Amino acid sequence: MSMRTTTIPTEVPVIPLRVNDLKQYVYCPRVVFYQYVMPVEKKATYKMEHGKIAEARIDELEKRRKLQRYHLDQGRRRFHVWVQSERLGLSGKLDMLIETDEALYPVDFKFTEGPPHRNHAHQICGYGLILEDMHGRPVERGFIYLIPQNKVAEIPITGALRQETLDMIEAIRAMIQREMFPDPTPYRNRCEDCEYRNYCRDIF
Repeated sequence: MSMRTTTIPTEVPVIPLRVNDLKQYVYCPRVVFYQYVMPVEKKATYKMEHGKIAEARIDELEKRRKLQRYHLDQGRRRFHVWVQSERLGLSGKLDMLIETDEALYPVDFKFTEGPPHRNHAHQICGYGLILEDMHGRPVERGFIYLIPQNKVAEIPITGALRQETLDMIEAIRAMIQREMFPDPTPYRNRCEDCEYRNYCRDIF
């Protein structure tokens, strides 16, 4: 199985980023701005705290389950795996990694209603890019475990998604380096439970 080729930035990254930044940037770029450019005290939300408890329960359940829900006959599970790529300047802690003799599959647990969104796909892709760089093995799909529904959604890691994710990494670095205050998300319902909503005075 051959690995896909993508255009990778030639400059050495000067700002290390977290995989979670990709998800947050798509959800609302101001979250990433506050974290890097204007660090402020954030308030933990009910959803965040409840999600941590739910993920701990899923860890125990996954250790006893088979892999059919991931469309795999066999594989080895590893939980809370720290992954890092110096070349990409990207790192993060993966909820679960499934290893087979042929490939690697990143799995992220989400306490969210409904199907996975674009920000979840970019987060999975970020993990996939790191794993490929670390192990030199193909990562052509990953999974989102939707905790409330007890369902698994497959995320194909396509060439287009890879390039969008790499471009996003560069856009985030440019925002941080130039200290550019971004526009807020146009979806105001996302602001309701945001830990930074008190700092967006141009909205509220």
